[in-house]
Amino acid sequence: MTDRELSSPAAGGSPAIIEAGGGSARALPPSRPSRRKAQWGIRLEILLLAGPAVLVFLAFVILPVIMAGYYGFFRWQGYGIPTDFVGLQNYLTILQDPDFHEALWHNVVIVVLSLVLQAPIAIGLALLLNRRMKGQSVIRVLIFVPYVISEVVVGTGWGLMLQSNGAVNAFLENIGLGALRQDWISNPDIAIWTLMGILVWKYVGFAVIIILAGLQGIPNELFEAAAIDGASYWQIQRRITLPLLGPTLRIWAFLSIIGALQLFDLVYIIWGQYIASTAGTSTMATYMVSNGRNAGNFGYGNAVAVVMFIISLGVALAYQRIVLRRDTAGALTGGSKR
Repeated sequence: MTDRELSSPAAGGSPAIIEAGGGSARALPPSRPSRRKAQWGIRLEILLLAGPAVLVFLAFVILPVIMAGYYGFFRWQGYGIPTDFVGLQNYLTILQDPDFHEALWHNVVIVVLSLVLQAPIAIGLALLLNRRMKGQSVIRVLIFVPYVISEVVVGTGWGLMLQSNGAVNAFLENIGLGALRQDWISNPDIAIWTLMGILVWKYVGFAVIIILAGLQGIPNELFEAAAIDGASYWQIQRRITLPLLGPTLRIWAFLSIIGALQLFDLVYIIWGQYIASTAGTSTMATYMVSNGRNAGNFGYGNAVAVVMFIISLGVALAYQRIVLRRDTAGALTGGSKR
């Protein structure tokens, strides 16, 4: 047969040309309505999958920020419609208040000390737990347990133990180190270090778990090849392990920075709204609660929340632009290089 049979495009089917003599068949490109139908199907699928998450994000993140910015322009008692419009006065007061400057400085100190203190401890514990040893699983659980304990329980427990007549001073007295007894909470010279000790105890387990996950992604062949070439254990860790842990450490540092900027619960539970400022452990979050809700000025508290959001957002964008730029660029695939 040398004739051609042209299939009918009925029922929405795309036309196709069949050459019987040549023994070959070639289908024409799908029609434009079929392409549009497929595109709308993909868009509908994306909408159904991402729609609920987008709605939750808008309702619980974007909308509260917008409302906080709106209430920040008023002197508002927290109920009824705000009517006492003060413009930018709340924001100017925040920027000029030395108490806020002190709280911001404490947040900066906590950010730096969290990275400096937790990173070496977490890396050392992760390297230790990454080797086969007896009781490895039990040790991992014990290290991670403080992280999953509620901040209320941690703050209450440490607050009781660190009092002048608490368990810590009693323990030092019983072992003959009574000279080291301190007012761990109220003394402004050591209160910030007391806070850092509690933070390291609670959150180092989270860092260890993240670093362990990063270690699991490093091929053992690299360690074996380095050992065959005569590299020592510490040379392997310095030349291979730490460089390959770079992306993991940078992600952990980002999470630690954002968490330190938003620190509230432990400080508020242990030091309270009044002692925190005098002991040198106040943060932007405790300042917001003390001068906003507790002072009956919810408009001012909302303004502080907006300032905190802007600072955290600026730090996050700067960190992503400067530190995470190479990691995020390497994660993007399939795009054309510009």
